[in-house]
Amino acid sequence: MRYQVELTDTFGGEANYAWVRRAEIEPKRGSRRSIMRAAKAAMGITGARGQLSDFGDSWDFRPSGACLVMFVYPLD
Repeated sequence: MRYQVELTDTFGGEANYAWVRRAEIEPKRGSRRSIMRAAKAAMGITGARGQLSDFGDSWDFRPSGACLVMFVYPLD
């Protein structure tokens, strides 16, 4: 399954989209951990710790100490 990944800045805790980096990923495994690991690697934030919110079919990740948010959602 393919996923769309977006990394953008935040302003006041909300996604700002002053700039955005996008990528499509296709993780080898379908587990949430594998998906998030591939998404972080695609965005260049491998190893970043933060807050993950799970919305069932999509996720958002907010790295600690940074004004960033990463959205991950399925394409298929």
